[in-house]
Amino acid sequence: MSRGPDFKAVVAQHGSPLLLLDCDVVRRQYRSLQAALPGVALCYALKPLPHPAVVAELRDLGGCFDVATSGEIRLVKAEGVAPDRCIHTHPIKSDAEIRAGLRFGIRTFVADNPDELRKFRRHRTRAEVLLRLSFRDPTAVVDLSRKFGCEPAAVAPMLELARDLGVTIRGLSFHVGSQVAEPKKYVEAIGVCAELIEHARASGLADLDLLDIGGGFPIAYGGTMQPIREFCRPIRQALKQLPRGVRVIAEPGRFIAGPSGTSVSTVIGRAQREGRWWYYLDDGLYGSYNGQLYDHARYPIDVPGRRGPAHPSVLAGPTCDSIDVVREDIPLPELQLGDLVVGRMMGAYTACSATDFNFIPRAKIVALNVQARSRRAD
Repeated sequence: MSRGPDFKAVVAQHGSPLLLLDCDVVRRQYRSLQAALPGVALCYALKPLPHPAVVAELRDLGGCFDVATSGEIRLVKAEGVAPDRCIHTHPIKSDAEIRAGLRFGIRTFVADNPDELRKFRRHRTRAEVLLRLSFRDPTAVVDLSRKFGCEPAAVAPMLELARDLGVTIRGLSFHVGSQVAEPKKYVEAIGVCAELIEHARASGLADLDLLDIGGGFPIAYGGTMQPIREFCRPIRQALKQLPRGVRVIAEPGRFIAGPSGTSVSTVIGRAQREGRWWYYLDDGLYGSYNGQLYDHARYPIDVPGRRGPAHPSVLAGPTCDSIDVVREDIPLPELQLGDLVVGRMMGAYTACSATDFNFIPRAKIVALNVQARSRRAD
């Protein structure tokens, strides 16, 4: 947020805790990645922040969408997104989920093993499939190729199986992981996929013409990060080596959503314990800060408007659980009841996985700087 909202005024209007969603940042992040990967269709992965305002903004920018469940399908449908702008990327799904996607009008799905491929035999006249490959990246904070994806050597046998089943294989996909530190694994994966596409075409197994390079594009949680255009430079070069006629898509999620979210919570209690101030907030690990556990994130935190000497302090969440501690030994000036604590870069994997543990309500999401036209479906 360039100028930033008046946090006290927003809390006075909406209460606390809040997650402020800045749609200006959503648009900025989308456009910057679009410029860094020209010619690549960006399919926003709803998982990190499945919010109607984000969907509407990206819809109006011409973006596409990566859905993985029938619930996510309901969201994009409600926001008037056309089904031909969506792909279904969950590698493992029930037949009911496949049918839900087909009813909406999605045609492109993902599979990564023979049993999953066989699920499409009954849907072979309406669905096409991308085969997901595994490329494990030790630099990724979250390894997404451990749970999903096949080895490159498995592609040819699966193409043969698909031919026997009458299932159309449209192309290949991969996801090297989340918060990837460097682009090497993308380059490697693109090179392997290029060879597999060429082999499939030359052998007559399949005329593959689509490559999904996944997501994982990193953001800076308080530290420094290579500009996205520089990060993507080797990826752009690698994409030039793809066989003729291959269309490329990507699945950014965190990169678009993460910087757009700001958490605002209130100090509701304090106590001195073992020489340190403990400040108890109305949001914590069971709420917006759950990403510290599930997503391995460490969010920048500050206390706007409060000055004074900083001392090692503890920020604790509101539940009765002892694990609910947001930050140990954070240097803070002495805080008072009612002071606001602000967490930055908290748009991704925060609100989406928050709970109502202890019957404590999760943070309310307030969308700011909305430009999208309202086009909710009937």
